[in-house]
Order: sequence, then structure tokens, then C-alpha cells
Amino acid sequence: MTETPTLQPFDLARLADAYVRFWNAGTEHERHRAAVAAFTDEVEYRAPVGVLSGTQALKGFRDQFVGHTGTAEFRLRERAQCHHARARLAWEIRTGDDTCFATGTDILHLDEDGRISSVAVFLDRAPEGFTAPGQP
Repeated sequence: MTETPTLQPFDLARLADAYVRFWNAGTEHERHRAAVAAFTDEVEYRAPVGVLSGTQALKGFRDQFVGHTGTAEFRLRERAQCHHARARLAWEIRTGDDTCFATGTDILHLDEDGRISSVAVFLDRAPEGFTAPGQP
């Protein structure tokens, strides 16, 4: 059996914090610092809306989302879990009036340094009116 990296609980908490800070960062500088802490440069992000590659693409996606919805906050719904270089984060997005926009679960693949090399996004409760491409 091949050895895979195992993160200690404090490492997972740090990674989850950097991930949340990335999505909520108010300035480009804050977002860049969080991205460096959380992601590999070539991170792949697979979500119902499409596939993105690299931190610049994620930054653009985040800016486009906030430009569309206005103020939004990404929050964890429960403590992150991790095993065999995979982490699971259950999240929600709340809009400026504290309305729940959507909930989901992200599955993170971690590299040997404990940074995120890929993200698979699953919507647990999609935004109102949203139908993922290829879904009925």
C-alpha cells in the first residue's frame, strides 16, 4: 500500500481557515495570501458551473460571484474532516441580508505539503433557480 500524507488536526484547521479566508477576503492582498496558504499554483476546481485551473481563475470566479450577488460570506457548517490526503468541507454561502444562498460540500485533494491541489464541489442545496448543466 502506498503511503499518503496525513495531516494533523491543527494542520487541517489551518488549511480550512485559509480556504475560508480566500473566499471571504476583502482585498486582493488578503486573497493572495490566503491562496498561497491554501492552494497549489495549478489547483483544479471542478464545480457544477465548470472547471477552473489555477489560483488566478479561482480569484476571477470569486470576484465574478460577488459582483453578481453583492456581499456574500462563505462559512463552514461543521468541522472539516480529513483522511488519506482528502478533506471534506461542508459549507454555506450567506448573502448580505444573512439569507442562505446555497450549501454544499467540497472534497479537497491535498498535496504532500498539505496544500489543496484539486477541489470537487457538490451542491447540497443549490441556489434558487439554478440547474447545473447536464442536470434535469
